[in-house]
Amino acid sequence: MGWLTRAVAAAALLSVTAACGSVPEGAVPDVSGAAADTGGGSAPPTANGTAGAEPVPEDCATSAEFPKRQLRGVWIATVRNIDWPSESGLSADEQRDELVAQLDRAAELGLNAVFFHVRPTADAVYRSEREPWARYLTGKQGGDPGYDPLEFAVDQAHARGLELHAWFNPYRVGWQEADIDHLVDDHPVRRNPDWMITYDDQGYLDPGNPEARAWVVDVVADVVDRYDIDGVHFDDYFYPYPAAGEAFDDDASWRAHGDGFDDRAEWRRDNVNQLIRDVHERVEQTKPWVRFGVSPFGIWRNRSSDPSGSATSGLQSYDALNADTRTWIREGWIDYVVPQLYWPQGFATADYAELAPWWAAEVAGTGVDLYIGQAAYRVGEDGWRGADALSRQLDLNTAHPEITGDVYFSMKDLDGRARQAVERVAADHYTRPALPPTADDARGTPAPVGGLAAEADAEGVTLSWEGGADDRMYAVYRVPADADLCALADAEHLVAVLGGEQRTYRDAYDGSEAVRYHVTALDAFRVESAPAEGVVVAPG
Repeated sequence: MGWLTRAVAAAALLSVTAACGSVPEGAVPDVSGAAADTGGGSAPPTANGTAGAEPVPEDCATSAEFPKRQLRGVWIATVRNIDWPSESGLSADEQRDELVAQLDRAAELGLNAVFFHVRPTADAVYRSEREPWARYLTGKQGGDPGYDPLEFAVDQAHARGLELHAWFNPYRVGWQEADIDHLVDDHPVRRNPDWMITYDDQGYLDPGNPEARAWVVDVVADVVDRYDIDGVHFDDYFYPYPAAGEAFDDDASWRAHGDGFDDRAEWRRDNVNQLIRDVHERVEQTKPWVRFGVSPFGIWRNRSSDPSGSATSGLQSYDALNADTRTWIREGWIDYVVPQLYWPQGFATADYAELAPWWAAEVAGTGVDLYIGQAAYRVGEDGWRGADALSRQLDLNTAHPEITGDVYFSMKDLDGRARQAVERVAADHYTRPALPPTADDARGTPAPVGGLAAEADAEGVTLSWEGGADDRMYAVYRVPADADLCALADAEHLVAVLGGEQRTYRDAYDGSEAVRYHVTALDAFRVESAPAEGVVVAPG
């Protein structure tokens, strides 16, 4: 099939824009002074646009079937080698090959974010002067793997158009026999033994010790400062899960720091609140485009304990783990929340059909994004059978617009027990790519791409363009040639989301209708540029 290509004339583009409605003066934000001090990292440069580039009108009708912004993620756990590396002691090349394969799989499934476990047990899956290398890399704590896994993971994720959120466990030091008995000499707990409490054969940094809490905040801030990550992420481990017949012995810190609190539970919750607030503030000061989120246990409180709780009867994170997620949401101390709803619909103790709407109501009107933690690891169990085991959870989500994404636990299951189920999710819910959610405090819009060109042959179209040095991602759209700019308002015509280093794209389109391509740039805040002049490809 022969093809002809031509650039859309400026006059034609203006007529298309006019069909969508006029664009008010100042629709592209003024970003003068955008390079203000951010306390450790400057925001990427932004611009008001280029001649001929008009933004997509804000009043366009959109389809809920094709959400333009959606978080689609997966956890990659390093603790105990759950996901990566598959075993300790692999060579650097073997570790890199395994990680590349997992990132390829995530992109293949239509995901756009990975939550990479960088601090599993008060250690580091990155080069650190504060904490030792994690034993899961070489088999020995402090063993240098010969490269920086986090640096490699960030580069490889971004090359695939994937966000990378650095996942920290804030308090866990490890298991007694495997970890505590073998801490390296310069481990922070070796230098500060009063920071650790042993409970249920595990060691934990004491959340009530202000020095230990400040250490955790500094560890997180160090990673934010030195690595080009997109997010900071905590899981559900705060105070430890209850163990029968055991007490968490924080008597010393309670005596030293508990004045002013009516009971120890209230004080413990305040300790965790201070950690969450302090981490949020440090991240915001260092790089405001880095988003901070938490993945709590799925039940805040049962209705039997609090009338505003959920109609459930399981463990309560507010009481058992001293994690007051509601306060974090209402105070704006987190940017997103990912409750771990690892139960099927109809499960009486903790019904997914009860909990998903409950969390949706909690975030409504707060500015905190809600994604759901999905139990890929349970596929095949009772309540999780069938190819639609995960897809039917997402079906329910669509009735609640506050739910704007999902994260799957965990990576190994997406190629294992949940392979068929997650491929069904991709077919049912991820038929189009999605842009990641925007970060707060965005500073203007990135400049549009330039020089968009197309070369067509019998098998498809190759696009090329010029971008800016600070472009984080590119979005590629293929719309009908006569469509107006509202065709870019949702993801119905979005064909690819690419890493910021990629300035070409091969589209296998071989249809008989004329189409127009647009490419937009996204900055580190995930703000999308206006589409510059499109290029039309017509059958010849």
